[in-house]
Amino acid sequence: MPFFIVTVDGGAASGKSSTSKLLASKLNLLYAGTGLYYRALTRFFLDRKISPDDKMAIAVGLNELLFLIEVKVKGREAVFFLGDKAMTEDELKADDITKYVSTFAAIPEIRSFLKEFQRSHVDVAQRYGFNGLIMEGRDIGSVIFPLAEFRFFLEASEESRQQRRQKEGFSDSIHERDLADSTRSTAPLVCPDGAIRIDNSNKSLFEVAQAMLDVIQSTADAK
Repeated sequence: MPFFIVTVDGGAASGKSSTSKLLASKLNLLYAGTGLYYRALTRFFLDRKISPDDKMAIAVGLNELLFLIEVKVKGREAVFFLGDKAMTEDELKADDITKYVSTFAAIPEIRSFLKEFQRSHVDVAQRYGFNGLIMEGRDIGSVIFPLAEFRFFLEASEESRQQRRQKEGFSDSIHERDLADSTRSTAPLVCPDGAIRIDNSNKSLFEVAQAMLDVIQSTADAK
């Protein structure tokens, strides 16, 4: 197949990251987990004591961020850098980030700011010789890459996701996070039209990845 894009959307703890990383390894794709991008920007604004309601300060902060954010490739993963520091999940689990990330992520200017940055990952993946790009988040198949060759939406019961979330070390409520993400006015969490839905409440990581792999390979075989 020529270079292709896979989008994986879903709520918190729906298995997006683990499944996407597994597919990336099997298909030689560049993996990008965009949830960390919003957490990193939340850290940036909180450190500067900028309120989500202060539109002018947000605008000034985004202008500064233009010169600070960068993506670098490590293995098969796109690593988000803020200045000279790599932003990792362990560093971004702080309670204050978890509390405010949905609020900052709902700000249209912030989503617009990250939109083209996320789309630029295609160039990065091609430059490094990957077969494609797999990006996961909450608006990837609906907003960032609505014309992607393969679009998936992962879901699971609230109970199973809450258990996963706690094991991951996060203290937020799945119900509250889902409500915030799905009701925001800009790029809400939805299953994109035409995306393949997979409920993984009772499926293993490998079963879900295989189901997605079967879809991709059947298309490749048809070509």
